[in-house]
Amino acid sequence: MSVTAIILAGGRATRMGGADKGLALLNKKPLVTYVIQRLQSQADEIIINANREINTYKVLGYTVLQDEIADYAGPLAGIQLGLKHASNDYVLTVPCDSPLLPLNLASKLHKALTQHNADCAVAMSSGNTHPVFCLCKKTALPTLDNYLARGGRKVSEWQKSLNHVYVDFSECDEAFINLNTPEDLSQLAAKLEYTNNHD
Repeated sequence: MSVTAIILAGGRATRMGGADKGLALLNKKPLVTYVIQRLQSQADEIIINANREINTYKVLGYTVLQDEIADYAGPLAGIQLGLKHASNDYVLTVPCDSPLLPLNLASKLHKALTQHNADCAVAMSSGNTHPVFCLCKKTALPTLDNYLARGGRKVSEWQKSLNHVYVDFSECDEAFINLNTPEDLSQLAAKLEYTNNHD
């Protein structure tokens, strides 16, 4: 299985005070670097979708792509970029603000996708779906192009139009924590420090 991962860092991050979320610091390191670290063993190629601070993201050494749709069309614009530019048949999408994402995300999603002969496998945990944590076949691109052209913007709605499967990650529910505000960052930093000191 060859996988391209695309990190979705193209949002407005309004609740982060307008600061670019992927570059927000958690224990003095940008959030996106935690995500990259956890993807390196899972993906053969990593792409970053960003619409601001492009040069700062480029310093990380990965391809950085901007939305091709104007006016911050949301995560689907980034997923579209991943499906369009990936060098591999499978595209894993993750947000830039989930520093604890599962280390077996790609393998577990791929296993389910293959077993169900699906086009898209979506993570869920404790009864909640996590649509931006998904693995799609690159062949799903035309359906996404059509959905976006019709004005569609909901990730879950597009996924439901495909042959899709949900994959349970309840054993690591906290892996899907996402950080929307400076307070969220502070709380996680304190929690990680506590865990490190009590291991």
